[in-house]
Amino acid sequence: MRHSPAILTVLLRTGVVMFFSSALFALLPTLARSVNKTAVGYGLLLGCFGAGAIAGALAMQSARARWSTETVVSAGVLIFGLVMVATGGLHRLSTLATVMLIGGAAWVIFISLINALVQNLAPDWVRARVLAIFIFVYQGSYAFGTVAWGAFAQRTSVRTALVCAGIGTVATIAVALFATLPDSTADLSPWNHWRMPVVIEEARTDLAQGPVLVAIEYAVISQQTAEFVEAMNEYGRMRRRDGAYRWGIFRDTEVANRYLEIFLVNSWAEHLRQHERQTQADRKLEVRIFSYLVGDPVVRHLIYAYAKET
Repeated sequence: MRHSPAILTVLLRTGVVMFFSSALFALLPTLARSVNKTAVGYGLLLGCFGAGAIAGALAMQSARARWSTETVVSAGVLIFGLVMVATGGLHRLSTLATVMLIGGAAWVIFISLINALVQNLAPDWVRARVLAIFIFVYQGSYAFGTVAWGAFAQRTSVRTALVCAGIGTVATIAVALFATLPDSTADLSPWNHWRMPVVIEEARTDLAQGPVLVAIEYAVISQQTAEFVEAMNEYGRMRRRDGAYRWGIFRDTEVANRYLEIFLVNSWAEHLRQHERQTQADRKLEVRIFSYLVGDPVVRHLIYAYAKET
């Protein structure tokens, strides 16, 4: 998937933040009981967290207008981590309630932007699968984190666990050094510009038959073969994203500037779906590849020929 590095970045950031931040949600009932023996204390802390979330949602739009996605998300994570550290050291319900207001605002900023980002990074045809993976990472990290921090609190103390988890949450900002969140997303609207393949009467078959071999012949400008091959390797990732399970670019031994791209898909129906999976964001790469060509590429479609049963 051409946008998979950005999506993997979002999943990585979500996983590590959820693991550490889950400590607050797991240990909050015990923390509330330590400062107030009734259920009112826990309800007050949750209510303050929710009120803070509303305030954070209202402030998020203006923050996004001023700063990048990475800056806003990192700020939210930093503030939430500091809130967790503070909850480990406070012993009065009133001060805890105030801190929970701030924590709710920071939390909703992080989780809202991450949710919106993962949806904007996924093309329409694969968005449901990407969201399923995102929910799996989100819920899985949360579940694993609650168990881990609960066990840690059992061996040490609730307040020690909150302080350690808060420090860990703040430390997750360091992930941005090698996995920065994208500030803007590409245009992922469909770009169905390929000519539909011609099928002669003798070769007509059902959509499930396959595999299908697609071979595309390119005549490349002699001085730009290196740039063409580099661009085609990037194009190969796009082919795999759209359904190809094997891809390659080959050079003709008889004609110096002739190259052949081949890729395999499971069935004829799967190849037809490839025509619908290109996005407007892919246009730039394809235009770049075509700028290295002498003429239009020649496309051939071949379906695996099975021997007839006798």
